[in-house]
Amino acid sequence: MRKLVYYVAVTIDGYIAGPGGEFDFYPLGGEEQAAEYASWVNSRYPETVPTFARAGAGLADAPNPRFDTVLMGLGSYRPGLDAGFSSPYAHLRQYVVSSTLAPDTDPAVTVVASDPLGLVRELKQEEGQDIWLCGGGLLAGALLPEIDELIIKSYPVVAGAGIPAFNGEFAPTPFEVADRTSFENGVTVTRFTRR
Repeated sequence: MRKLVYYVAVTIDGYIAGPGGEFDFYPLGGEEQAAEYASWVNSRYPETVPTFARAGAGLADAPNPRFDTVLMGLGSYRPGLDAGFSSPYAHLRQYVVSSTLAPDTDPAVTVVASDPLGLVRELKQEEGQDIWLCGGGLLAGALLPEIDELIIKSYPVVAGAGIPAFNGEFAPTPFEVADRTSFENGVTVTRFTRR
């Protein structure tokens, strides 16, 4: 069965974005450190690079080794939309969970107004690759019962406030470390699997 994988960047204090949705404050280190980190991440998860940036990252023709579907909340979708990219991951099936976004925003994007759990359960029954949950915190909180794996890119920065990685009910859910890689720029990428 397909897995739902929450692949996301997180601060030391557990935020995925600032209070206004800011995500440009994550430190990448010096030029060489940033290049080493980007090369590692892009070689493993090239499908998580937005379509408009794939050519610049040398990924224009890269296959999708892990994911064929992306699921996001409006807060994760909005920055691309505001920048003129209504289909930010055209190389994937795209779902946006939102009760306020117009369903005809882009023909390549399916807007889901309610029941994200039902959607994920249906998607998991289909044939295909895994499903990438790219955010946000409210959606991750709602989908916690269906999240099979976490890939957490932990950055050495404290946000102080913002959008938490999970924003939902108190529901302790154990995961175990499957593997972890550390980089010279201070970033640690940890893959967790549900116990």
